[in-house]
Amino acid sequence: MRSLLLVASAAIAIAVPAAAVTQDGHAGHAGHAAPAGTDAQQGHDMNAGAITAAVAAPTRTPANVARDPWRHPAETLAFFGVKPGDTVVELWPGGGWYTEILAPLAKAGGGTLYVAAPWERGLGRIKEKQTAEAALYGALKLAEFPNGGTNPKVPDSSADVVLTFRNVHNWRFGGADNTAEAFKQIFAMLKPGGTLGVVDHRLPEDMDSALEEKSGYMKRSSVVGFAEAAGFKLAGESDVNANPKDTHDYEKGVWTLPPNLREGDTDREKYVAIGESDRMTLKFLKPAS
Repeated sequence: MRSLLLVASAAIAIAVPAAAVTQDGHAGHAGHAAPAGTDAQQGHDMNAGAITAAVAAPTRTPANVARDPWRHPAETLAFFGVKPGDTVVELWPGGGWYTEILAPLAKAGGGTLYVAAPWERGLGRIKEKQTAEAALYGALKLAEFPNGGTNPKVPDSSADVVLTFRNVHNWRFGGADNTAEAFKQIFAMLKPGGTLGVVDHRLPEDMDSALEEKSGYMKRSSVVGFAEAAGFKLAGESDVNANPKDTHDYEKGVWTLPPNLREGDTDREKYVAIGESDRMTLKFLKPAS
């Protein structure tokens, strides 16, 4: 289990802008700091403080907190520009790893949080959280994604930010057409000027693209291609979730690595030493007009 010292270090990391690569390919940062004392800087500091508090929330599951050194939630959310008063959509939340951070962030800032997944099987564990901790999760809005037209959906042009963590490969398993439809629906739910933040397991560009259909890894060029085809513009990318120790070539795919460790005790120490997967962190914008 992770120590409180690690929690503190992850929270403090928010003060350092995430390293990024700009669209012209040069190394840069997530943004340029405004002069101290300006409204922009004060707003930045308030957002940073809110994210820090959400990451340090005592309501988070200890097993989830233990993944922070690999997932860098404070830096990742700061890079995507998430603000506590935003309308945020989390797609396919699974067990709610990021929901445990986004819910207190929205509650503290008066924001709105949608969780959207296949209806209803993809929302079962979130509903359990709503039942167990209604004060924190009761205000979450549930929606179907991808939406088939019958169940609740995220309203068009309503979201400031849409986030998806390690899910594009799941859509890709359903075929390129399903992936394209997913990005199309994301584009529709965002306000003009809104942000799509994507984190996913990165497949090196020189490896066989067929691995995208079974390994859990996706090429950066593939993700960018799907997003741009839907109308998005790549706004920046960060290496905050990169892992150069990942060799990307496991017989049982990305699930060989922690936290799944699909090989069981076979070479367990080796895979634990590698850590979680090498991940791309991409920020897209819906054009303002």
